[in-house]
Amino acid sequence: MIVYVYSDEYRDFVEKNKTLDIWPQKIQYVPFARLSTVNPSEVTHLLVTGWVKEIKFVMQMAYRHDITLGIIPSPKQKELISTLAFPSNTEESIALALNPAVKKIDILLCNGTIVLQEVVIGDAPPLEHFDTVLKGKTFFDRIKLFWMTLRKVKRLKHTQLKITDAKKNEINLSAVGLVGVEYNNGTFAAKLLASRLSANDGKLLLVILSPTSMIQYIGYLFQSLVSYITPKSLPKSVGFISSSEITISPKTALSVRIDSSETEKTPIHLKVKQEVLALSVGEKFWEKQNNTQTSKDSIKVDHLPSDKESAEYLANAIPLFTHASQEQYTTLFTTLREEGTLNSVFITLLILSTMIATFGLFINSSSVVIGAMLLAPLMQPIVSLSMGVLRQDTTLQINGVKTIFWGVFTVLFTAAIIALFTPMERLTSEMAGRLSPTILDLFVAIVSGIAAAYVKSNEKILSSLAGVAIAVALVPPIAVAGIGLGWGNFHMFMMAFLLFVTNLVGIVLAAASTFIVLGFSPLRVAKKGIMTWLVIVSLVAIPLYSAFIQMQEDIKIQRLLANLSFKLQKHEVTLTHVTLLHKPKNDEIRCEVISTGILSKKEKKTLKEAILKSIDKEAEVIVTFRYRL
Repeated sequence: MIVYVYSDEYRDFVEKNKTLDIWPQKIQYVPFARLSTVNPSEVTHLLVTGWVKEIKFVMQMAYRHDITLGIIPSPKQKELISTLAFPSNTEESIALALNPAVKKIDILLCNGTIVLQEVVIGDAPPLEHFDTVLKGKTFFDRIKLFWMTLRKVKRLKHTQLKITDAKKNEINLSAVGLVGVEYNNGTFAAKLLASRLSANDGKLLLVILSPTSMIQYIGYLFQSLVSYITPKSLPKSVGFISSSEITISPKTALSVRIDSSETEKTPIHLKVKQEVLALSVGEKFWEKQNNTQTSKDSIKVDHLPSDKESAEYLANAIPLFTHASQEQYTTLFTTLREEGTLNSVFITLLILSTMIATFGLFINSSSVVIGAMLLAPLMQPIVSLSMGVLRQDTTLQINGVKTIFWGVFTVLFTAAIIALFTPMERLTSEMAGRLSPTILDLFVAIVSGIAAAYVKSNEKILSSLAGVAIAVALVPPIAVAGIGLGWGNFHMFMMAFLLFVTNLVGIVLAAASTFIVLGFSPLRVAKKGIMTWLVIVSLVAIPLYSAFIQMQEDIKIQRLLANLSFKLQKHEVTLTHVTLLHKPKNDEIRCEVISTGILSKKEKKTLKEAILKSIDKEAEVIVTFRYRL
């Protein structure tokens, strides 16, 4: 006997479809309220139409009494149709439901209650969403959904969990929510791990949402809801456990939603009954399942926060940036305390690197200067100082400042002595290149500071610190300043030392800010130090910006004068290789003049007046003459 069970709310739907020719002659229609009158031993096949809760009640009856089952969904039950791949056409759906299934599927139970689609513990947006929420949505609709979900994410808090699998393994971690699924049902959780889902492998999949920062999680949220792209790899904020049986016991009770409506409280026990229900499903349902079965459980949670400190930190609210673990914090602090301390090795390396840099500047060799950059250890106390600024650690700050001071004094003294006893006083291009710092140099220092902090926090890429040292070049500008002292050239000293100060303040501010992002200090602790150094950087940026404007003006003048031709009394001249030098008393314009002959004194005066008139500026004009033959 075929029995068709339906709820009163769907009576009109059932009556409307009774007229179709596909129904068999012998079928008994039973309202859900009278289901208790049906004798299961007389039923050969069950049909059901109703709310999800009523469908699950009939499912329980079917698998307990080993009766085949067909579900006839209403067109409005889109998630149910999507989960079990039912035809969208009602007549085709009835035909499928009337055909008894041979192949059986698993049943997922949550505290004894059947889970048809998903069980959500806590809050796990967007993992609990079905992909049907995005169908037909415009880009602006998806943006709106993204912002609505983001507002919910801001209220999420971590809870410490103890998870026990079928083999009694205990897993302790911190998470905001979990989603349990049995089939590839179109939820975002299922889509992330579709290759691990099967309807008859006897295992459920528990997807764990555990973001350690808003920045980390927003990327996945935007990717899922706006770009509508399923990540190819597991997001850093998500982990999973695949097992036949899982018990979840949180430190604080969490709400539990079964199939978006039924509500319980933790602790809960999830269990899979393997291949117990012969349910008529669409062909695409089996196509979506993973056919490769394994008896082994799968666990990937090692990247999720599990230590007590992280759990307590995240229990208040999800921070904007990641919080470093105690192990990371201890390792980095130990290293920075050692590197920020003044010692003989530091001074020896600094003297040697200064000697190499100073001789390289004199012989105008960029490769020798680069070698000095690699040897110089001055970056170490600067990064230590940045952490002291960040954490308001007095010891780190004092040691860092003391080490930097004596390091700078050592470089200046060494370079000045070499300049004093070297029998040549020629400004090379390597020296001149460090006498015109601009705001662009500050940007280089900031990026280098970010790189230095990132490299220091990650032992795997410590070898990259050499590249950072080359990029920011700390010792060469101090060496040039020392040469200026040895020559008695105060302007040279000031401009070169300004470049070093630019590098110093840029690195400290950028490195401290990067350590915040990497989670080595809460913003409330770091605020004072960051604001202080932001003011210092702003003050340093004033002359740098002025120099940048001057550089733009110099480029403009060079463009005006380059290849400029004049017709004098007897000769034609063309200007080439124009350079500008800014000196304390007056500026100099240096260039080459290609002439058709030797200029008279009057022609030279006319040429100078023409050059100054074209740039509308007073300056000394120094030229080198070349003649066309």
